Amino acid sequence: MSLSQSYLKSSIGKKQVMAITGAGLIGFSLSHLLGNLLIFLGPDKFNVYGHTLTSNPLIYLAEAILLALFLGHIVIALVVNIQNRSARSQSYYKKTRTGRGETIASKTMPWTGLILLIFLVLHLINFKYGAEYLTTVDGVEMRDLYRLLVEYFSNPLYVAWYVFAMLSFGLHTSHGFWSMTQTWGLDHPKYTPLIKCLSNAYGILVAVGFSSLAIFCYFQN
Repeated sequence: MSLSQSYLKSSIGKKQVMAITGAGLIGFSLSHLLGNLLIFLGPDKFNVYGHTLTSNPLIYLAEAILLALFLGHIVIALVVNIQNRSARSQSYYKKTRTGRGETIASKTMPWTGLILLIFLVLHLINFKYGAEYLTTVDGVEMRDLYRLLVEYFSNPLYVAWYVFAMLSFGLHTSHGFWSMTQTWGLDHPKYTPLIKCLSNAYGILVAVGFSSLAIFCYFQN
């Protein structure tokens, strides 16, 4: 067995891979949110932002890295969840109290993760590979993403699904943020209140931030 295989099969190895991929996805989601908030400044600002991203030749490298982060995170999460369920199916299994306490976020991680996977697939279908409307800004022809979003979120059911998915995202990332700091050994009692505050704040930020985009688009119709 190679060193890398032995590492990935170990408990600490899987936890560290989850933490690294999770940190990458947290960073991406924050930058994605900040960019999407430009929609509040009007169609031109938002469309120029989208065009700047997609026309950059490095976009393919960025997408490849992002795909690797998603796949790595999903695969390790599935492996860990299956192993945990297998352990709990044994007759001698007994739940061990860690003293840390369970939260709604921690207990629903597999379910919020599944919701986010479904959301991601639909998100790519509806937006990245959605209708190709065109507009011109300062003499440059580009994709009209603003029109696409406003048209899509004219349906209140789509808005409701998006908000539900983003609430799930907030729960998932708040616990993920907390777990990541534990893996890196930052769960010292001295830092616990601050880390919990940051974890909850980040979860609320992404849930409210992304949800506001869908609600805003709905009211543009």
